[in-house]
Amino acid sequence: MTIPVRTLSRVRLVIARCKVDYVGRLHAHLPLAQRLLLIKSDGSVSVHSDDRAYKPLNWMSPPCWLIEDAGVWTVQNKSGEKLVISFDEVLHDSDHELGAEPGLVKDGVEAHLQELLAEHVTTLGQGWSLVRREYPTAIGPVDLMCRDAEGASVAVEIKRRGEIDGVEQLTRYLELLNRDPLLAPVAGVFAAQQIKPQARTLAEDRGIRCVTLDYDSLRGIEPDEYRLF
Repeated sequence: MTIPVRTLSRVRLVIARCKVDYVGRLHAHLPLAQRLLLIKSDGSVSVHSDDRAYKPLNWMSPPCWLIEDAGVWTVQNKSGEKLVISFDEVLHDSDHELGAEPGLVKDGVEAHLQELLAEHVTTLGQGWSLVRREYPTAIGPVDLMCRDAEGASVAVEIKRRGEIDGVEQLTRYLELLNRDPLLAPVAGVFAAQQIKPQARTLAEDRGIRCVTLDYDSLRGIEPDEYRLF
């Protein structure tokens, strides 16, 4: 029986005692042992052991085809490479529908940092106030436009990791904003969870203040440490 793996709509899990031979640009052999075989709907076939975390021992990327014969699977791609899996004993064989994948949602992304800092703008200085999030300019929005305790305008660029590109981006915003007589002079703050030394040096050379953000503090989470007082 020949199955074009790319048409499968379910994830198939097989636990078996098997040996595996790869024939292609080189030859590789996995001797007889108990392993997990994973056949995914994206067309991939991978062979896993109980270690190595997520990394398979061997695999075939899509598009490929699975040919099932008695005791032997042959996975072949359009380049003629083959993964030959010879079974001694099948312990488990099941299909599972995983459904639609919503994607990874990262905690602490820039949009969330921007939201938190807008709510706690006094983190940047006592007496500071928020003018607007995503303040529009002709070359893109500034993350936060604020006023300091003296009422002066401050443009804030927020990154998860502060690098030179972010400093250059804020520099362009400042050059444009300082042409507006209603805003000028506009100072700059480069805020990030981590700021690379080169980026900090460039920012400070351009008169831009750097602020390292503590994400947990912005969320109101106490540090998980023992305290004497």
